[in-house]
Amino acid sequence: MSEKTAGGVHWSFWVIGTIALIWNVMGVINFFVQMDQDALDAYRESERAIIDGRPAWATGAFAIAVFGGAFGSVLLLLRKSAAVYLFFASLFGVVVTMTHTLGVGFNFGLGEILGIILMPLMVAAFLIWYSKKVQSKGWTS
Repeated sequence: MSEKTAGGVHWSFWVIGTIALIWNVMGVINFFVQMDQDALDAYRESERAIIDGRPAWATGAFAIAVFGGAFGSVLLLLRKSAAVYLFFASLFGVVVTMTHTLGVGFNFGLGEILGIILMPLMVAAFLIWYSKKVQSKGWTS
């Protein structure tokens, strides 16, 4: 079995790109779910406190984070080097959104710190690093 696909990239490129797309599409779905007040009733109190008190600038940053990541993932899978710019925008959106989240003053548990704060930051930073790495290998143009 060859380590490269017919497209000339390692098989892991397709796996990472697909996982990135799934992750970011889940973020887009989450964004739309948070716009539905009935759906918010199923959220935990800490999550509702963040969402209900979110100002327009933080909601806009959340949109930039998830849509930038989703479109960046599509561009990555299309092997376009512009993906890195959308991943930078996504990271910016994550950082601004987290600024509001941490400012809410809610006492976060370990699961919330990992799931709501650290995981999005780590994924966004990884996608920037990875898209620059594949760009340097010539896998994107």
